[in-house]
Amino acid sequence: MKGKKIKQAIRYYSQYFPFTLNTFLCMLVAWGSYYLLYRKTAKDEVSSILPFIILMGKLVFWFLFFLVGLSVLSTLFSWLYYLWLKMSKDAELQVNFTIETRKGKKNLLFMDTILAGVIRPMLGFVKGRLIYDNNEMTDKFSLLSNKRQKDKTLRVAIAGRSKLALPDIKEYELKGGFIYFQDMLHLFSLAAPQSVAGHFYQPPLLNEEDDKDVFPKKTETMDVRIDHIRRTEGELLNYKDFEAGDDVRRIVWKVYAKNRDLVVRVPELFVPYASHLYFYASYHAAVKQQWLNDGYLKEMLNYYKNNVWTVYDTLSKKEWEMRYIPDQTLSVPEQLSEEEKTARIISNSSWHTDQSLDDYFKPKQGAVLCVSSLIDPHELEGILEQCDATTVVYLVKTSRVFRHFVAWNWLKRLLFQPPKDRLNKLRGRWTFSPMRLQIQKREKEIEALLKKSVVTWGVL
Repeated sequence: MKGKKIKQAIRYYSQYFPFTLNTFLCMLVAWGSYYLLYRKTAKDEVSSILPFIILMGKLVFWFLFFLVGLSVLSTLFSWLYYLWLKMSKDAELQVNFTIETRKGKKNLLFMDTILAGVIRPMLGFVKGRLIYDNNEMTDKFSLLSNKRQKDKTLRVAIAGRSKLALPDIKEYELKGGFIYFQDMLHLFSLAAPQSVAGHFYQPPLLNEEDDKDVFPKKTETMDVRIDHIRRTEGELLNYKDFEAGDDVRRIVWKVYAKNRDLVVRVPELFVPYASHLYFYASYHAAVKQQWLNDGYLKEMLNYYKNNVWTVYDTLSKKEWEMRYIPDQTLSVPEQLSEEEKTARIISNSSWHTDQSLDDYFKPKQGAVLCVSSLIDPHELEGILEQCDATTVVYLVKTSRVFRHFVAWNWLKRLLFQPPKDRLNKLRGRWTFSPMRLQIQKREKEIEALLKKSVVTWGVL
């Protein structure tokens, strides 16, 4: 853990280092070109055309030197001007996150950035980078667009828009950022820190749909008629004052003996109406506590969230009104729509060992239940015994996130390039992981329970 913190600290402070790999490469090329153009040539090597070629080479060399030098100087000036602007007018990077749908893909996270008053380097670039959570950093993004006042040509700010794809589906906390001023060849990268703060979250994405016939079990309004009548709340739950015509056999004599009030039980009712589809998704993980922060379980969590969101999105297109019941306490803004709230709750959920499936799922009102490969099979067995054929259960096989063609994956690592992200690294090690055998064994047990039960079920 200490080594990781040291590595993050080195990466953070290295952002102030102005030189890049291009700096040393260009210096090497410049030295080689200067040596070839200005070295002394023996008389017997001189040809009639060689002086002309050397002259043209010198012209090109000094032209490029002037062009690159101008770009470097303008970059230095833009950086110094921004530092002065930052101290005098408190000019900071402004960041806004939006979630959009593009080309049929839902819940794509975009970031809009604006930097006011800055002067763009001549033939250069202005880029940015955000710092979040424990000094983790995003990839660099460009600020290429000009912002002008209405009916004026003067530029007041530069802006950029980029798509974010962070490693985990969850809420992130912004801790700051950097703005970089770079010349045309990226010889220098002059950084300016930014005090950016706030929160944003990476929403779950849609996978392939697996649609099952599902009907509500909860009646809150009489708007939608259904084919199968449902039981509403009644016996031993609700009482009312005794009225003429009520069955005296339903009088609660214990209440009368206590306070001399005549009340009767409200009988159970079977009505052909239902209004709300209650959707449950359990994040209970019956595993070792030290596994919860393991990289394997982080990728399984992302995969599970995507599948839960896919099921919710598929069912929300039906005529029923959806009710997503979280299994952990989370706060979301009240002004969000029901769908946006659900996406935020799913994104912020995490594996836990607190609330068991028995305490969470209510078979009498729950129409859909999603469980992962980490659920306790014995708890699930008890729940399935209380359900009927109208309950839909989805098993999300989280081990599927590591599926890959093993031979091809290893060949790529040996011959082409090593994996860049966490998921590809874990896929290469999953075959030899002791966790794999335990997870796959549990998946077989859960699938066997579902086959023996009367519920409608599917595997994702």
